[in-house]
Amino acid sequence: MTEQQLPDWADPSVSPAALDPQGLSRRGLLRRAGLFGAAFTLGSTAVPATASAASPQRFGGDDPRLAYLVGDHHVHSVYSHDAKYTFSQQAKAAAKYGLDWMVFNEHSNFGHASYGAKLEHQEILKARAENPRQLIFQGLEWYIPAAEHCTVFAAPGPHEVDLLTQFELAYDGKLLGYTEGSAGATDTARNEAHAVKAIKWLAEQRRSGYVDDVLVLANHPLRLGIDSPHEMRNWRDAAPEIMIGMEGAPGAQGAAIPGWRGATSIRGEYENKPSAQSWSGYPADAYLTYGGFDWATATVGGLWDALLAEGRLFSITTNSDNHRTVFDTWKNGDWPTGQNFDNTGRLPDPVNTDTPQPGSDFWPGQFSRTHVGVTRYGYRAVMAGLRAGRVWLDHGHLLDGLDVRVKRDCDAGRGVTLGGRLRVRKGERISLYVTVTTASRPNAQGILPELQHVDVIRGAVRGAVTDRDSWKAPDTKVVHTKDVGGRKGTYTLRIPLTAGDESFYVRLRGSDGNRHGAGYLGASVDPNGPIPHEPGNGDPWADTWFYSNPVFIDVAGA
Repeated sequence: MTEQQLPDWADPSVSPAALDPQGLSRRGLLRRAGLFGAAFTLGSTAVPATASAASPQRFGGDDPRLAYLVGDHHVHSVYSHDAKYTFSQQAKAAAKYGLDWMVFNEHSNFGHASYGAKLEHQEILKARAENPRQLIFQGLEWYIPAAEHCTVFAAPGPHEVDLLTQFELAYDGKLLGYTEGSAGATDTARNEAHAVKAIKWLAEQRRSGYVDDVLVLANHPLRLGIDSPHEMRNWRDAAPEIMIGMEGAPGAQGAAIPGWRGATSIRGEYENKPSAQSWSGYPADAYLTYGGFDWATATVGGLWDALLAEGRLFSITTNSDNHRTVFDTWKNGDWPTGQNFDNTGRLPDPVNTDTPQPGSDFWPGQFSRTHVGVTRYGYRAVMAGLRAGRVWLDHGHLLDGLDVRVKRDCDAGRGVTLGGRLRVRKGERISLYVTVTTASRPNAQGILPELQHVDVIRGAVRGAVTDRDSWKAPDTKVVHTKDVGGRKGTYTLRIPLTAGDESFYVRLRGSDGNRHGAGYLGASVDPNGPIPHEPGNGDPWADTWFYSNPVFIDVAGA
């Protein structure tokens, strides 16, 4: 897509403070986007790299002020064979619950590749024109060869649908029959290698300018246990600017509402057992969710921390994975004679009934939210924010806002924020500043959430691992817990840190305090972590958490 002329205030040379005297606010971004309309949002440029990334020898850091745009990268419509809603229904729900951006990532299959993707694109173009204040991406839910699913999505432009269709036909594991992932099976190595080729191909389309940008995120990674640690490292290493992370918490958070789906239901529909395709190194407890979060993320010192301990960013997200909303009364329409998904690429429009229909999901933004830090409003700004790791997540609208900064005590600047790197000298005093804005209104369940604690998790950075199937980071643990129960409005916590002999990272977590216990790797590592719920008794509104991406502290000479 050709670049549009930007108004003066959106020029990268204009300081964030000049945009808004009180700092860069989400409301200000949205207000300005409404004034300038779709021409501005499509023409938005990328967020600049951090100063520390541009000048690796410089100590300290000074990232820009950010506004956080709320989104969901995993939404389905009638263009997925197992969903039921129209674009209009999903977009209206997303607007109702405050989403700024969303990705329609329909399941891949031959009907979608042959018919649905192009039809879907026409509806997306119409939706973008009708909703200039909502950023609507087209994506694909990729069946990874030998593994689970990924969200793949591109920046708007003349080739976005062609890119996705070419990718679907050439690299989708289901379409190719490249699903075998069993240890020792004849085709497993070939299939795993094809997944790496797929990510490299996407990276080349970005480098060549065929598309302005494209990103990949692994979906529900431990649901089936078939995303092994070495596969996740291989995807990341193939193109870290493309394969940027994974769902820290899956969709389908309404699956275990008491009395709804049954006595064996688990939040996220994590109701599976190991199979021949599963990686044998995962324990049985890995197939559960913990406070609604995937075991890989929820386990302090677990798989996510093992990836971060290599000193490389790997982001987490959350989303609705909306197919069928809990307590909704719509059902799929009937097929006309002779039509099916394979020859149309689209389900019939849904039909309303007076009876709640089966479902596990919430509407986009109703329960799960991914907050992305940007300096301007637009498609590529959101993608740049995701790539930079300026991301935090919450469930149940637990917080209105979160800002995280790490800075040297001797510096006067703002420091670095989520996803960033602060360069320091050994022994320097540094501080972590956590600014919390508490929930100001009841959520969709009528509950006014209250944050009870903020946990600071610290892990040593040890570099690349020898064993690429390692899933533990033994030097990561909860190092501070701040009791914030009863605090209202906006407040800032200061946590002093000291740079020791080795580089490290810090990340944050907190909850409403309703359900917690010793973490999976023991109380000495995580004394008050999320825990699994009883099957069939997992009310998500009564167990809500927030998580943040890490900030890396690089110690000179380490």
